[in-house]
Amino acid sequence: MNQPEPELARKLVEHLDYGVDHLDPGVRERLAAARRIALSHYRGQPAMVPGLAWAGPAAAWLTEHRFFSGRLLIAAAALVLATAGVVYWQSTGPANGLAEVDLYLLTDELPINAYLDKGFDSWLKRSSR
Repeated sequence: MNQPEPELARKLVEHLDYGVDHLDPGVRERLAAARRIALSHYRGQPAMVPGLAWAGPAAAWLTEHRFFSGRLLIAAAALVLATAGVVYWQSTGPANGLAEVDLYLLTDELPINAYLDKGFDSWLKRSSR
């Protein structure tokens, strides 16, 4: 029983071929007919693939439709503009001002209350002139 797998597989194939060669023709025909019927009823199950399962149908839909409706173009333009607006807002928003205040606090000897004073900003602008 300690035969290598390829040798065992070769012996099994030889034995099965010998059995098929010595079948009655009627039995062989019935087996072939049953095989044809089974294959005609066989429906392969779709394989589940994790990830972007919607990408294939979406690409197929886009390539099938040669025209783009106005609603689709407006929705795409709105999405692009919204994304650009968010990127612009994130790059110039209040977070950059807070980082600047933090930088000044860390590099200066002024107390935090001086920066929180409403008139301090105007005093800085006047004194820098």
